Amino acid sequence: MNNTILLEAKVPNSMGGKRLDQVMSLLFSEYSRGQIQKWIKADNVLVNDLLMNKPKITLIGGELIQVKAELKSEGDWIPQDIDFETLYDDKDIIIVNKHQDLVVHPGAGNEDGTLVNGLLYRFPSLINVPRAGIVHRLDKETSGLLVVAKNLIAHAHLVNQLQQRAFAREYLAVCQGHVPEIGTIRTDMGRHPVHRVKMAVVMNGKPAITHYQVEQYYRSHSLVRVKLETGRTHQIRVHMTHLGHPLVGDPMYGGRPSIPMSASNALVEAIKNFPRQALHARKLGLEHPTSGEWMEWETPVPEDMATLLSVLEDDMDE
Repeated sequence: MNNTILLEAKVPNSMGGKRLDQVMSLLFSEYSRGQIQKWIKADNVLVNDLLMNKPKITLIGGELIQVKAELKSEGDWIPQDIDFETLYDDKDIIIVNKHQDLVVHPGAGNEDGTLVNGLLYRFPSLINVPRAGIVHRLDKETSGLLVVAKNLIAHAHLVNQLQQRAFAREYLAVCQGHVPEIGTIRTDMGRHPVHRVKMAVVMNGKPAITHYQVEQYYRSHSLVRVKLETGRTHQIRVHMTHLGHPLVGDPMYGGRPSIPMSASNALVEAIKNFPRQALHARKLGLEHPTSGEWMEWETPVPEDMATLLSVLEDDMDE
């Protein structure tokens, strides 16, 4: 693999008066502004054959910009043989079907054994991509689809799509009670003012928008199709709890489980013992970073959620 990046471009006169990092972001738009700033500060950029390491310097137009940069390790994570499923893999992206109980990224309390460690074992070149190519995350207990960028160009393109809310992300959730048939939840979200490990609907937080539609009503539960317009931490879990219908099995936001009168023993056990929030990232759609083609993937709910839905269905017949 060639680990050297060589770029060259002449600054149009129309860009005179702009900062160096702004101009480079326009001329080399396949790379992120953050990556370009790293190159400038690391002495990887020449302007008219002069070393330039200040991103804010103003250009006048007509300059020749040259970049020569070596790809560097983006972390000190250890490659590990971790089991995970890939639904798609090409030179630019990987689509992962994450199983529940798999942490996506190393952090406090999870230094290894994560999806990132597994990705680096299977795709060693990801060490040169920010966060080993991880563009968006799923909670440890949430199953389903996420995309991984295999190079810097794909990473910048996917991050931009995410920021522009261009991803199509659809989830299935099993909620307590009968959720209104269709709706949109619009709130601000941020850290809980008291319990800092939790998120909450707060004043002056970041906008969070969730669209939902009920797919199936059970006696005292709902199977809900959820589409994210934004992607705040714990957004679906917080929004459904805010609506008064927390997810089954949610240890942080769920409260006491809802069990219908005269429920079967099988249903009581299924609800009380469901080991995680009943949430699955079922569909993912995005524009391919190289071809520009719109692509979509879908994966069925895993066995634990399928069993829960079967028990809920059987309970309706009793």
